[in-house]
Parts: sequence; C-alpha cells; structure tokens
Amino acid sequence: MMKRKLFFIIPIVVFIFLPGMLYAQSPLPGVSLSFGQAKSPDDIAVTIQIMVLLTVLTLAPSILMMMTSFTRVVVVLHFVRQAMGTQGTPPNQVIVGLSLFLTMFIMQKPAMEIYNRAWVPYKNEQCTIQEAFSISQQPLREFMLRQTREKDLALFVKIAGLDKPATSDDLPLNIVIPGFIISELRIAFQIGFMVYLPFLIIDLVVASVLMSMGMMMLPPIMISLPFKVLMFVLVDGWYLIIESLVKGIR
Repeated sequence: MMKRKLFFIIPIVVFIFLPGMLYAQSPLPGVSLSFGQAKSPDDIAVTIQIMVLLTVLTLAPSILMMMTSFTRVVVVLHFVRQAMGTQGTPPNQVIVGLSLFLTMFIMQKPAMEIYNRAWVPYKNEQCTIQEAFSISQQPLREFMLRQTREKDLALFVKIAGLDKPATSDDLPLNIVIPGFIISELRIAFQIGFMVYLPFLIIDLVVASVLMSMGMMMLPPIMISLPFKVLMFVLVDGWYLIIESLVKGIR
C-alpha cells in the first residue's frame, strides 16, 4: 500500500517543485520592448512588417473559419446535435474541436502545397515575402473555387460592379471568399435538412402513438429521444456524417 501511495505522490511533488528547481539553477530569459527613432527606411519597413504579421495573427481564427472547410463541418455537426435533441451533448468544445481536427485533415493537401511552393522558396531566399504571399494564395484559391458555385461568384461580381472575368484566375480574393462562404453555408444547410428528416419521422411517429393512446400530457421528446439515439448508434451515424463531409469536400 505504501508503494502505491508513493507511486502517485512522487509525480505530484516533482510536478510542483521541478519548475522552481529549474528556475533556481537557470533563470528564464527576460523580454524587453523598446521604441526608438528610425534611422533608415529599412527600419520602417521592418516595423510595418511586424505590424502586418500581428494583424494576420489576430485575424487567424477568422481566416481559418472563412477560407477553409471549418464552416461547413461545424454547422453540420450542430445540425446533428439539434436534430437528435440531446441539447448540450456533445458539448460545444467537442464539436468545435472535432471540426478543427477535421478541417486540418481536409486542408492538409492545400497546406502542403503552400509549404512547398511558398514557404520553402522563401526560407531558402529564392523569393521575397511578397512573392511568397502571392504564391500561397493560389492553393487556397483553387480549393475555394472548387467548392463555390458560379452563381454565388456572379452575385458578388455584380455587386462590386466588376466586368465579367475571362477566367477564374481573374477573380480577386474579395470576390472569391464571400462567394465561398455562402456556398459553404448553403451546402451545410442542405446536409442539415437531410440529417433532420429521419429524426423528424421518429418524432412524428412517437407523437402520433402517444396521442392515440391518450397520453397527451407526456412530452413526446422524452420517448423519442432514446429511439433517436438508438437509431443513430445502430446506423453508425458519426461514421456516415464524417465520411460524407470529408468525401464531399475532398
């Protein structure tokens, strides 16, 4: 028994006191921030680049949600939870986390293209940061255009007052991104409608049976919920939903 207690106590003690021991032997480096007058145009350019980088990092969550498959995945998963009527199960953290990992899996190919075509040449000083940024747009543009309807693109071209482009490469990103977003929302709602149908049928059948039995005071959701969960488990619902999402996007 004593050995078992030591087995659990020793890791806790090490976890608590190890950071202090490491800090006592080798203090952590300090970070300082200073402001001074620029002495050359290069200093101003570096400062502007840092500001742009911080702005991009701030907008990174929006870029992740709006320019990838995250929107479709998270909306469909929310529809699944609402259709089952399980309220907070699975919780929002699980749905968002699953959506993020599925998005990383789906966007693996465009990310590798950006890495090989833009980051590697820039790292090897074969192109400037402006050229690398321009090259990195192409894989994302191709991915978004594959998922976007021409009707949605034409809508924003018309609103912006632009001439009809000859090819898709002539479309600016401020046209492609909103067109991609509304196309993703449309597809997500279509999938959500198809997900709702079998659960709606179960609700209607349970409500009809309860009404025919004269049990009108009993909430139908209390009876239909176990049947909906059972049906979802028997048909391996999570497998089917994830398979349709991933194959539909890739």
